[in-house]
Amino acid sequence: EVISFFEADYEGVRLPHDDLVVVTLQVMLFTMKRILIDSGNSADILYKHTFDQLRILTDQLIPIKTPLMGFAGEMVHHLGSIDLLVVAGTAPRKTQVQMTFLVI
Repeated sequence: EVISFFEADYEGVRLPHDDLVVVTLQVMLFTMKRILIDSGNSADILYKHTFDQLRILTDQLIPIKTPLMGFAGEMVHHLGSIDLLVVAGTAPRKTQVQMTFLVI
């Protein structure tokens, strides 16, 4: 289904813009609230505290050697990556996608 915007939708919006979006999604079998979507970032981040709450064992993390630069330009050390099923929406408008997250 096409998502489209009309001139009236841009009323009061200064263009160009790169606003962030905060959503609620289902990751694995858990509902995660306040997920920040920032299309300007090059990695999907999952914080260790949240990873622990998903009750996934750390031995399931895939080691990676690629360094990650933080928002302030500092080096961020990650624990590895993991592929998780993410569900957005509800039936009949629901989609599922496998996403790779860096756990930091």
